[in-house]
Amino acid sequence: MRDVLKFLMIGPPIVHVAPRGEVHVDVPLMYQGFALDRVHFDPEAMSPSPKGRPVRARVRPPSEAEVRETMEEVLQGLYVLDGAEFREPEWCWAVPLAWEHMIVAHIKVSAETGEVVPDYALTQEVMRYAE
Repeated sequence: MRDVLKFLMIGPPIVHVAPRGEVHVDVPLMYQGFALDRVHFDPEAMSPSPKGRPVRARVRPPSEAEVRETMEEVLQGLYVLDGAEFREPEWCWAVPLAWEHMIVAHIKVSAETGEVVPDYALTQEVMRYAE
């Protein structure tokens, strides 16, 4: 699993602005052209947010360049935690990725084949934003 880390890339930041002006930013982790998971990005602190805590801030949306610059540094600091959680509907293991002191993403691995399992819905979303 740790070998996958060296092939991860940052996908295009996905920025949502709600009707009341709240900004929400997700950054996909890409592997061989597929998105594996999204990192919630705090546009106020300009850093990742823990998994499960998407941030909605009332700030100006950060530029793609600002997010990419920060996330490229974060990518270098990602590490695999020793442990995994089983997800029955997908029949896979979810292996947590951490940055500094928090889990920021998961990589799913097939329980049958040991192959990395892409997040197909997120991959489609990335394709829409990349156009």
